[in-house]
Amino acid sequence: MIAEAGLAALWLAAAMALLQFIGGLTLLRSGAGQLIPLIKPAAYMQGALCAFAFFALMWLFYVTDLSVLLVASNSHIDKPMIFKLAGTWGNHEGSMLLWVAVLSASGAAIALLEKRVEAKTLYATLAVQAFIALGFFAFLLFASNPFERLVPAPLEGAGLNPLLQDVGLAFHPPTLYIGYVGLSVAFSFALGALLTNQVGPAFARAMRPWVLAAWIFLTIGIAAGSYWAYYELGWGGWWFWDPVENASLLPWLAATALLHSVSVLATRNALRAWTIMLALVAFAMSMAGTFLVRSGILTSVHAFAVDPERGAFILALMLMYTGLAFVIFALRIGTVKQGEPFQLISREGGIVANNIFLSVILAVVLIGTLYPLAAEAMGDKISVGPPYFNKATVPIMVLLMLALLIGPMLRWRRDDIMRIKYWLIGAAAILLCSGIAVWKLAPDIGIFPLLGIALSLALAVAAWLPLRGRKLLRTPLPVFGMVIAHFGIAVSVFGMAAESGFSKETLTALAPGESAEVSGWKVTLGDIKPVVGDNWVAVEGEMVAGKNGDTFVLRPQSRQFFKPEMQTSEAALLTRWNGQLYAVIAQPDQEGDGRWQVRLWWKPFVTFIWYGGVLIALGGTISLFGRMFRRAKKPAINKWERA
Repeated sequence: MIAEAGLAALWLAAAMALLQFIGGLTLLRSGAGQLIPLIKPAAYMQGALCAFAFFALMWLFYVTDLSVLLVASNSHIDKPMIFKLAGTWGNHEGSMLLWVAVLSASGAAIALLEKRVEAKTLYATLAVQAFIALGFFAFLLFASNPFERLVPAPLEGAGLNPLLQDVGLAFHPPTLYIGYVGLSVAFSFALGALLTNQVGPAFARAMRPWVLAAWIFLTIGIAAGSYWAYYELGWGGWWFWDPVENASLLPWLAATALLHSVSVLATRNALRAWTIMLALVAFAMSMAGTFLVRSGILTSVHAFAVDPERGAFILALMLMYTGLAFVIFALRIGTVKQGEPFQLISREGGIVANNIFLSVILAVVLIGTLYPLAAEAMGDKISVGPPYFNKATVPIMVLLMLALLIGPMLRWRRDDIMRIKYWLIGAAAILLCSGIAVWKLAPDIGIFPLLGIALSLALAVAAWLPLRGRKLLRTPLPVFGMVIAHFGIAVSVFGMAAESGFSKETLTALAPGESAEVSGWKVTLGDIKPVVGDNWVAVEGEMVAGKNGDTFVLRPQSRQFFKPEMQTSEAALLTRWNGQLYAVIAQPDQEGDGRWQVRLWWKPFVTFIWYGGVLIALGGTISLFGRMFRRAKKPAINKWERA
């Protein structure tokens, strides 16, 4: 009965979303209506019912109810419990239910917590949020029912994709979905403000925490997904420009630009039209990512392959939401008043430059991701890989880093570049000296890794300069958050550049007792032994790695899963302060002489990529709590009607 109760909750939640949408629509059309008092209760009920449906599905995975098709297709009676629970969203239908549950919970949170915008704008925002939910409810109920029964029920279940049987599945998809849905809130706020002609600082202050929260979760999700792929897939890379990886990067780029823009609107009453447009673009990118991952048009270890009909349903939703939004934008943007003016040399001007560079990178990544799909639809087979993305995006990222060096040092409204001439001279000196030092140490390093290291060192210094001359105990938390986030970007870029410029690789075949070297590390293959897991068997190689008199033991594995059948490589990692030794063991050498295929990498400072990601998310979190604390001390709006 749990499955039937979950399905019934979905139907009731859809009814609440319809009630919420109609109530908001009547308010927009007539300014009054009997359904208006029901809008907030409908949002609360919708959130509660969707939460019940999702936890009902999680319970079905917990007890491994194989009479439910989704459980039978994605779980197994012998699978470890953490993967049974994570399997709730490790599939198409479950991930879409998680999307809808977070979407509905966000709508309920808006109705409950948001008291700083006029009531009409709030109700319009809730109406848009309900309109988005209705499309996904229709998709779940008519095309992707997660509670469909299976008769007769199998005895064991098909199991979960072995590549997903990792602790990363427990937190990577949920953090990304929270980020995606947070952008839907920004989308709803933007359209609500447009429809009620309330685009201004008050609307921006209401939207900013949601954008910031979405950006934080996207940052965590992307960083976690990158590290998960890095150690799980066994190919030694942290980003492959896979289309599904790009699908998460696109909304993050748009959200980063939106976060800067909405902050300017909230505090300086500028960039009104730009903020609205970025809110629409950010949600459009999250919808595009949803389509790419779940339409079945991509072949990727990250993608969920579904039938073309469901892919067409998602495409129709994406085109409907984004198309209608940009039509409303075109019709209503003329009613948006111009914000406060500013000069090109100003903090606002620096943020505009930052947003332009982010938008160009977004366009480059979007074109490179979609062009092969369009070409294939027209009969051509074209592959766009890392060479295109690296050559097209890295030069723009260099310009973006330069903007980050200068922008935070500028004053609001207007400034004189001569005022910061000493900092510019100092930054140039840091760039020049660090570039020369790196080039002397590694004459063969490429130009872009060299620039990346030099720029990251300069930004690591520049990030802290906004604290200069301030009384630290009185400095607002959002300023500390900005400083830490920008410093995190410097740390990540340093890791990316160092890994790209200095990585060394050795591919060989070793018999027990034989050794190989990589970048000064001597790695000796010891014993090869079988290992048995909960739902897999493996051969495990014991490797002794030594350098400068220190020795360490690594145990990479080659695993064989049975439900479903798949072979995977489990990398062994040795982390030092200045890099990581990465070891993979594969199958026995084909010559049958007792040797095993071994692949070794030394990756200098590669962990800085993820340390920087943690710092970026930490900076965002500090900013979010700082703004929430300041907001809690201010009275709610009473200009029109307290919402």
